[in-house]
Amino acid sequence: MSAKVYLTEEGLQKLRKELDELRNVQRPEISKLIADARDKGDLAENAEYAAAKEAQGMLELKIATIEDKIANSRLIDESRIDTSSVQVLNKVKIKNKSNGAVMEYTLVPETEANLKEGKLAVNSPIAKGLLGKKVGEVVDIKVPSGIIPFEIINISL
Repeated sequence: MSAKVYLTEEGLQKLRKELDELRNVQRPEISKLIADARDKGDLAENAEYAAAKEAQGMLELKIATIEDKIANSRLIDESRIDTSSVQVLNKVKIKNKSNGAVMEYTLVPETEANLKEGKLAVNSPIAKGLLGKKVGEVVDIKVPSGIIPFEIINISL
C-alpha cells in the first residue's frame, strides 16, 4: 500500500491533466512508433523498436505512478486553515537575521513544490523549522550551509 499524498485541489487537477495527456496523447504516439518500427523488419536488430519499447515501459511506469498518487491522495481542506501559527498552505514572510533578506514562501505538499513560484515543500528543512511557529518568533533552522536564524514576520493565506 502506498503512502497518502496530500494535495490541494489545484495540485490534484494538475495531476489529472498530466495523466490525461500521458494516456490520450503520448501513449498513442508511442504505439505508433512501435508499429512503424515493427514494419521495418527484423526486430532482433531493430534499434528503433527497442527504443520505442523502452519509451513505452517508461511511460507506463509514469502513468502507474500518477494513478497511484491520485488513488492515495487526500485533499487538504483549505477552509480549515488558520494563520495563528505556520501550517501547510500558509504564506509565510520570513527575515534572515544573518543578512537581513526578506523572503515569502507558501508551504505546500511536496508534489506541488516550485521555488520559482515561491512554493516551498513542507518537508524541506526551512518549512519543517517554521511549522507550528507564530509571528515574531525567531527560529534557528539547520540548512546544509549551517544554522540560519529566521524571524517570522507575517503568516497569511
